[in-house]
Amino acid sequence: MRKGIILAIGGLVLLAGCGNQGDKASNVPTTPKWKGAPYHIAFDTQAAKPNPTGITIPAIKYTANPDALENRASLVVRFDSSGVAKDRPVMDQMILPPVDIHGAEGTLPASYMDVANKGLTTLVGAYCIKGKVKISVALARSSLTSQAGDAEVDAKRLSDWLPIEVAFKNPHPKC
Repeated sequence: MRKGIILAIGGLVLLAGCGNQGDKASNVPTTPKWKGAPYHIAFDTQAAKPNPTGITIPAIKYTANPDALENRASLVVRFDSSGVAKDRPVMDQMILPPVDIHGAEGTLPASYMDVANKGLTTLVGAYCIKGKVKISVALARSSLTSQAGDAEVDAKRLSDWLPIEVAFKNPHPKC
């Protein structure tokens, strides 16, 4: 009988100690589902149609954090200006006007990429660069100004920089 009473009291103490654990916050930190910048970008793996005079940037695909979707974004393109003569200021960045982006996945429109190709061809051609050109692209918030500096671009950037080397044939005969 004594063992039965001790066992019953032990059981009550055990049950009382458990309590309702649903009211207490878990001490285990949760890892976020999405890591890094709100948007991840990648170049399309299909070969881009080569441009006989100028630059062709491959199509850009994006995947977004579903909790941080944007309706519009601007494409920022930077090129390596190390081969340019330093006797004049070099503008090595181009910020395109905002474009509509919808959903958590997609590709930037082909017409938008054509505008990027033409703009970059003009910019790089003005510096008489020939051959391969190293560029980096990133998506930024649509509120980015067209003449933004590095600090503003970094503050409004939606994706990490994505580098690539593209072929360039300068259309200007003077170079």
